[in-house]
Amino acid sequence: MSIVVIGVNHRTAPIDFLERVSVSGESLCKAITGLVSRQNIREAAVLSTCNRTEVFAVAEKFHGAYADIRDFFCEVGGMVPDDLHPHLYSQHDDAAVTHLFEVAAGLDSVVLGESEILGQVRHAWETAQAEGGAKATLNLLFRHAIETGKRARTETAIGKHTASVSHAAVEMANERIGSLAGRSVLVVGAGDMGEGVAVALVGAGATNITVTNRTEARAMQLAQRVGGSIVPFSELGEALREADVLLTCTGAGSTIIDHELVTAARGTLTRPLLIVDIAVPRDVSVDVEQSPYVTLLNLDHLRDWAARGLARRADEAARVHEIVGEEVERFGMEVTARQAAPLVAQLHEKAENVRLAEFERFGNKLASLDPAQRDAVEALTRGITAKLLHTMSVRLKDDAGTPQGERNAAAVRELFDLG
Repeated sequence: MSIVVIGVNHRTAPIDFLERVSVSGESLCKAITGLVSRQNIREAAVLSTCNRTEVFAVAEKFHGAYADIRDFFCEVGGMVPDDLHPHLYSQHDDAAVTHLFEVAAGLDSVVLGESEILGQVRHAWETAQAEGGAKATLNLLFRHAIETGKRARTETAIGKHTASVSHAAVEMANERIGSLAGRSVLVVGAGDMGEGVAVALVGAGATNITVTNRTEARAMQLAQRVGGSIVPFSELGEALREADVLLTCTGAGSTIIDHELVTAARGTLTRPLLIVDIAVPRDVSVDVEQSPYVTLLNLDHLRDWAARGLARRADEAARVHEIVGEEVERFGMEVTARQAAPLVAQLHEKAENVRLAEFERFGNKLASLDPAQRDAVEALTRGITAKLLHTMSVRLKDDAGTPQGERNAAAVRELFDLG
């Protein structure tokens, strides 16, 4: 049985490809149930963010699972394997474990050390649990991944400064136009990413922030938090006319701002408009770039911008890699210990059956005991059994996964006739 990860991310595919294989909402739930129904997959979880879509699976045979997951990606993206293969990566066992731990620690993100990914990993795990995709192995794996991500951010400075995609988008916009102070900034989307953008805007000195969202109550809540105002989503065009900067990050799943809308909104204006689109799939159509005085940036631009900061965090990244290595080793030890657990349980069950049989055999002799005396004898015999088996049980767990552990396990099975 192997742990497998197969996916695409910002390093292996451009944004238009990531859009095609993005999975969210109800589709994510259906994806998990569909994956675990396939012949070669026992457990499955899907991690889909603006920068990646990855399937983590527990499989009996790697090649069979690879084919199942490849077919899943082809179905999601409406493509054939030849379209997919140039962008697809796969890893198994320790390499797959290491990959997830590095993702959770922020080492594999567009923005090194970004904090949003840890919540996204948790969400992927919780969704897999709810849909029956995460059981013993993936539950253990994702629990360790979350712990690794927390350690990375607690014990190092990897998450300081620009630590989220939304924060980085604001910094990139600020750098592009010189300063956000005094600019009219429109935020489209009031979810987690929109909240991150709005908070980062305040930190960057923006004072004229307008929020719009399909659900007006969420827009109002976010605007109140950052001292901004709202505009109804139906009046997006009018808001575009007033904006100097637009940051958009909805989960619409399709284009909401196109060339026609921007052209109608801006008319003959000669005032520049900077648009930063960090949604996947993108909120803004690429033909918006054809509009005069409009600059459009997306996650591809953000990736290039963020790459400049990698050198400044090299020392922190090295320490996080050490933490990941420690956690991968700890995960492996727990896995091997769990492999020994059934044998230990079988051994204790055999001993308990012998103890109970002896109690029954001496039933007549023990009949004269009062309840307190009988409980004392019960406790005494249980204690003797536990102490006799304790050292043996510990050795079986400690040596699991080693040649000595295999010899110990074989000897215990033979000596105690455990099959």
